[in-house]
Amino acid sequence: MHPRQDTDPLGDIDYAQIDDRELATLAAGGREPAFRELLSRYERPVFSLIYRMVRDRTLAEDLAQEAFIRAFNAIGTYKTSYKFSNWIFKIANNHTIDYLRKRKLDTISIHGSPHATTADEVSQSQLVIVSKDENPQEFVENRELSGQIEEAIGELREEYRTVIQLRHVEGYAYDEIADIMELPLGTVKTYLHRARSELKKRLSHLVS
Repeated sequence: MHPRQDTDPLGDIDYAQIDDRELATLAAGGREPAFRELLSRYERPVFSLIYRMVRDRTLAEDLAQEAFIRAFNAIGTYKTSYKFSNWIFKIANNHTIDYLRKRKLDTISIHGSPHATTADEVSQSQLVIVSKDENPQEFVENRELSGQIEEAIGELREEYRTVIQLRHVEGYAYDEIADIMELPLGTVKTYLHRARSELKKRLSHLVS
């Protein structure tokens, strides 16, 4: 998992002050402190993304570790013109999707991201199903309704579930989702529109 370790010519530099792109370049060159800093920055968010897809803490930990192994084994291929967070999340997302396809698991959670630190962040990362004429209602506050929403999401096509996960649970922007899923921006917007429409139909009894 770790790149090879060399004597660090940068001495006691504060790696926490270095941006992701430079850290990735240093890590690719075998700088252990740079690798550790990237791991500390993304270990929790990557775990969070995967956990919300599989809803099993132990499994999420295993998949996150495997995703990091893949990422740092391939870190020499990382291009600094690309946002590092999107690069590593893409690896984590693809690895988890591959696992779900092989295991034929369809679980997904619509609760707020666990790395949200404020009530507003949690609220913003929650999926809300509303009718066209109503104000948003946070159905996730009710366990029974939350379960019905999760069940409805689980019945969506795989790509629809993924865009719902990335947009409404992790809070990614449309262009970031396009990067992570390697899809045109227009396709992402289409998937989200169709996913929301299907969910509203399936959950019409909740928004009448």
